[in-house]
Order: sequence, then C-alpha cells, then structure tokens
Amino acid sequence: MDLRKPQYYLAAAVAVFLVLSCSAYLIWRQGEPEAAPSAYYSESVAEASPEGISDNMDLLSRVIHAEAGDEPYLGKVGVGAVLMNRMRSSTFPNSLSGVIFEPYAFESVSNGLIWQRTPSEESVRAAAEALNGFDPTYGALFFWNPSKPVAPWIWTRQIITQIGQHVFAI
Repeated sequence: MDLRKPQYYLAAAVAVFLVLSCSAYLIWRQGEPEAAPSAYYSESVAEASPEGISDNMDLLSRVIHAEAGDEPYLGKVGVGAVLMNRMRSSTFPNSLSGVIFEPYAFESVSNGLIWQRTPSEESVRAAAEALNGFDPTYGALFFWNPSKPVAPWIWTRQIITQIGQHVFAI
C-alpha cells in the first residue's frame, strides 16, 4: 500500500468533508423537533410550507431545490420521487437521509449547495407530493442533465422518461 498515491488523499478528504457536512447539519438542526419515525407518513400538499416542516420534508425539499431549482414543477417532483424510489430499493440505503448522504450520490450534497439555498415553496410542495407517493418518473432510480458533464456509466441505465432538462432512468 503506497500512501503517496493521490486516491488515498482524495478518500481522506471526502471522508472529512462528509463528517463535517453531517456535523454541520446536526448542529444546524439542533433543537428542532425529531422527524417522524417513518418516511412513509402523510403530509398534505396544503400543509407544506417552508415554516414548521419535518426533517424529511426539509431534507427532501433542499435536495429538490438544489438539484432541480430551475426545472418545471413536475421535474422537481420527479427528483423527489427518485429519492423515494431509492429508499424503497434494496440497492440503496433504506432511509431518506441515507439516500441523500450516500457518498457521491448528489452533486448538491457533495458541494454543500443544499445548505446554501432555502427551498422555494414550489420545492416544498414537490417534496410533499413525492413523500405522498406521486411518481412522474415511473420508478426511476437515477436522474441527470445530459447537457452537463456526467460519469459515462450513467448512460448504461435504461432511460424511462425526460422531464424538463432531466433524464430519468432505472
């Protein structure tokens, strides 16, 4: 094992970043009410507003806003649905936070963008719809914008649909 290789430094840097990001989130949420014991609870779209939302709603709406802020409403719901589909899949973590904080899963988490922007009301409504089971992606587990740089492996996935600029695939 040659510790002078760059990949060891990259792995260490990523580990430190993830620990600091999670710690910052926990400090930021300190004193807030605990999330519901299950991600599968009813939170109606009418009740969804940026004030007083649950931890799952907050996390999901932040990722939706950071990943799909400029996308149409249905595209925002689609991004939320992908996260919910991953949570239900045996291939991914079984909690929403596990899916969101999985290393390299979402660029907006890796670069900290989810903490820099307050979710719009539309992103919060989209999160509520995704949490309630609406899935305009027909079960997609992946999404990406083909006009942006992506890893080549993503093109091996079976494309289901496109909403706005995002392609959705399994």
